[in-house]
Amino acid sequence: MRMEDWPDYLDLMRSDRSRYMGGPMPETAAWGLFCQDVAQWPLMQHGALMIEDRATGRCLGQVGINHGPLFPEHELGWFVYGHAEGKGFALEAAQAMRDWARDTRGLPELVSYMDRDNHRSARLAVRLGAVLDPKAPRPAPEDLVYRHFGQ
Repeated sequence: MRMEDWPDYLDLMRSDRSRYMGGPMPETAAWGLFCQDVAQWPLMQHGALMIEDRATGRCLGQVGINHGPLFPEHELGWFVYGHAEGKGFALEAAQAMRDWARDTRGLPELVSYMDRDNHRSARLAVRLGAVLDPKAPRPAPEDLVYRHFGQ
């Protein structure tokens, strides 16, 4: 992540597109999430990465592994900006991050937490091979939890 990523990140977090991630939110809350995504790397040896178009260098969204006091388990999360939606970027990035977490980082399993109304992300989780786990702990009682490997 770079400071150049901040304006698009802020725009997303202020928009209705962020409703599945606790938004829309004020700049101070978005900044806290942005910094949290970066801070997890030195603290936990994982965190978020921005998804970039190889041809143009344009930022397309984000993929990451979240954990810590706000997440009961290691979470695989993703989002793409509106201009990148529906083009397979989230799938490719999430597959790569999932495989890295398992094969390089050695995490035994991952979950994806999501809003019940986030049907696109739920379909993506299933495409990644995740299964709904209604008994899993969750950060918010109304969230759905999809479990990746280790079922």
